[in-house]
Amino acid sequence: MTLLRRHFMAFAHLHLHTEYSLLDGACRIKPLINRLKELGMEHCAVTDHGVMYGAVDFYSACKDAGIHPVIGCEVYICPDRFDKTFVSREYSHLILLCENLTGYQNLVKLVSAGFTEGFYYRPRLDYALLKEHAEGLICLSACLSGDLPKLLLQGRRDEARAYALQMQETFGKGNYFIEIMDHGIPEERQVLPELISLSRETGIPLVATNDCHYLLRKDAAAQEVLMCVQTGKTLQD
Repeated sequence: MTLLRRHFMAFAHLHLHTEYSLLDGACRIKPLINRLKELGMEHCAVTDHGVMYGAVDFYSACKDAGIHPVIGCEVYICPDRFDKTFVSREYSHLILLCENLTGYQNLVKLVSAGFTEGFYYRPRLDYALLKEHAEGLICLSACLSGDLPKLLLQGRRDEARAYALQMQETFGKGNYFIEIMDHGIPEERQVLPELISLSRETGIPLVATNDCHYLLRKDAAAQEVLMCVQTGKTLQD
């Protein structure tokens, strides 16, 4: 086994979007599994936006390939899922991963409720519902669209600390992680030291992720086209 392969085996993607993140993700499941095998990765999560459409296909493909699948979702969070006024179009992101069967059952309930109870432009949850169905789930603080990075970027550090501790209480110690990522985005570089400092201060562990939306560098153009369709923009905008 090469040193490069051993290096990659130490990392597992826990924030990844497949083609089922509609008009956003450009990772098709079969090529994804092939790429994981090429890199010698033995574990991988799928965290599509607000849905679990690809969970069964992903799970089956991983099992066939000898890869450990982690079922998850990047959910949309709002203050009140029943409030469907114009102002409440604003929402934040949160990563949920299934730790066990109970977690899977709770994630199914949450994602379903996002559509049946909270849908307003997006399938939305609120923190009250999240607390009811937190058992068996592992939570990551998400990308720049998560509430924790937002609070830190706004200079509201005390609120960010209180939020992180509340989330740890909701999911249990060891089941809530402060997520760090670096894609060269200025805001990510700005908030990264704050996230690390908060982790040291609270004892909440860090997890390093990539916000994966495509498999290879050459696929970036296709993913950009998807985003243009979603946002109503052109490649020249």
